Amino acid sequence: MKKMKTITQMLPRLAFARSLRNRIVCDGLLILAFAHLLVLFTACEREPLLHLYDAQSAEMELPIVDLDLQVYWNYEMEFDVDYDWEAEWYYGWDKNDSLLWGPIGYTKPEVFKVRRYFTGDVPYAPHTAVIRSTVQGNHFQGAYDWGFWDILVWNEIQSTEGVQSIVIDEESSLDSVMAYTNQTMHASRYQAPRFTRAFYSPEPLFAAYDQAEEINRNLEGFDYDSERNVYTKKLNMKLVPITYIYLTQIILRHNYGRVESIDGNANLSGMARSTNVNTGRAGSDAITVYYNVRMKKDQPLIPYKNRKTSAVKASNRATPENVDIIGGRLLSFGMCHNASNLISRASEVDDPYRHYMDVTMQFNNGMDSTFVFDVTNQVRSHYKGGVITVYLDMDTIPIPTRKGGSGFNAVVQEPDSLTYEFNM
Repeated sequence: MKKMKTITQMLPRLAFARSLRNRIVCDGLLILAFAHLLVLFTACEREPLLHLYDAQSAEMELPIVDLDLQVYWNYEMEFDVDYDWEAEWYYGWDKNDSLLWGPIGYTKPEVFKVRRYFTGDVPYAPHTAVIRSTVQGNHFQGAYDWGFWDILVWNEIQSTEGVQSIVIDEESSLDSVMAYTNQTMHASRYQAPRFTRAFYSPEPLFAAYDQAEEINRNLEGFDYDSERNVYTKKLNMKLVPITYIYLTQIILRHNYGRVESIDGNANLSGMARSTNVNTGRAGSDAITVYYNVRMKKDQPLIPYKNRKTSAVKASNRATPENVDIIGGRLLSFGMCHNASNLISRASEVDDPYRHYMDVTMQFNNGMDSTFVFDVTNQVRSHYKGGVITVYLDMDTIPIPTRKGGSGFNAVVQEPDSLTYEFNM
């Protein structure tokens, strides 16, 4: 009887618990139904992405590099006179020249080598590791850690002959990349210490180097790209040539068939064998640079810049003198010890070597002789490349009497003023 009383007493509590449970279930069903309705009403809308940055996805962009292929020739010389190479160049550049040696000037690079060096929180610190990339075109993106970066860019080497002359050395030291040129089988001459053979002309080489570029967490210097939802930073890096074009020409006046041909080989001595790609400063080893030349006969002595208009204006001026011209094109790392892109005047050139140009000529009696010209002054004044010109009045040149003679030595003071020393 006592037990039944206890159960009866518990019935109101059980009823209350059952009611509470049913209420909770009903409330849960209402909440679930409300959630489904909320989804139905908001399914067609999407909240915009928050513009938050992540250190692992921060991006930096190299700039679009526009190479002005003519700016190379328009540099200031002594006395702030603009140098007009086309006014001094008489040899021209025809289709055969282009087929043999390529274009007369620079061509725009299309593939680049990018080297990134992370120095942590210390700017200008030694390089301990490198990230290597090859880029097609002039645009590059990559992920960067927070801190300081050094960035080096140079163009992939393109050889006209299919055999690359430049050797890139980036293994000796991570702090700098060196570029060298290979030796030929031709004997070296004139101011080429330590070497017994001449060296090939290097291919066109462009480079840019930027140090201590900071990637900071406060995003100073960054721009937000809403289309990609990333923060970007653009670098103002400008590629400049660190190989220099020299156009050489020997103008034979009054030749009248005395010199019939040439062997096609020429040399320019006292130039640098290597350069530092980071700084553009040439190495200390002087070499003789080997290159090819052609002889064009009975050419009008008209500047290259006037060739297209010469036919129209021929009736309005005197008939130009016709001459035979031996011409060619070579590239070089420049003069030893010099960073030519940092020089603004010829007086700033620090050149320890003299520069000799030699060409072997075949005369109409079957004899040949090697002509050697001291062109030091012209090379130094054209510290970023340019036209090297020698004028020879063949009426004053004796015909050699023995094959392979020691040659004619012309000491060139100025293009229009020559001092001759005969040794035939």
